Amino acid sequence: MKPVIGVMPLWDELRDSLWMLPGYLDGISQAGGVPLIFPFTSDEEELAQLMDRCDGFLLTGGHDVSPDIYGEDPLPQLQECCRKRDDMELIVLRKAIEQDKPVLGICRGLQFINAALGGTLYQDLPTQRPSAVEHHQSGAYDAPTHDVELVADSPLCRYLGKTSMKVNSYHHQGVKDLADSLSVMGTAPDGLVEALYRPSSRFLWAVQWHPEFMFRTDADSREIFRAFVESMS
Repeated sequence: MKPVIGVMPLWDELRDSLWMLPGYLDGISQAGGVPLIFPFTSDEEELAQLMDRCDGFLLTGGHDVSPDIYGEDPLPQLQECCRKRDDMELIVLRKAIEQDKPVLGICRGLQFINAALGGTLYQDLPTQRPSAVEHHQSGAYDAPTHDVELVADSPLCRYLGKTSMKVNSYHHQGVKDLADSLSVMGTAPDGLVEALYRPSSRFLWAVQWHPEFMFRTDADSREIFRAFVESMS
């Protein structure tokens, strides 16, 4: 049986609709998993029932994380948040950790994991942490735009068998204070956290870049999805 992976939905407020980037689903499928898009709900009983049928969970990109999660007031540069999605993912993350089921966070997923576990975020990197590193590329999203230095002997370093990699980048928020229960797996040339994990979990990884855009042409991106799916065997 292939592992079933619950995928957090993307939400379009203007159209009042759920949507999904196919790369998330295809990345899971090519790695040997079965993706299952969750409904948009923060009902704990419904989520518990759905989670019982899943072997792991993917926290996708999307909205800014609501700053009240990490105890800050919103800055003018804060972009659209979705509190219902935050509430839903708080439940999913908490239950996944309690059940020790694998979790992979991508972009917002990394930011959300850090905030939910007690860390803080830069609400807007260009104004709060200016850098010469391109963190919000334009054009082809499957093209790498900067390097990531992997922490020696971290899970991602060991799995890929390398100490650096090239990634794409499309975000304006990032980790400010790292949650106590998390450790860094990789950083950008300017020192910004690009990958993290929770050492006490069977598998809880998160990356700031977008392997769902790169996995068709980039072996490292495929390996990230593979590591996630293999952790459920």
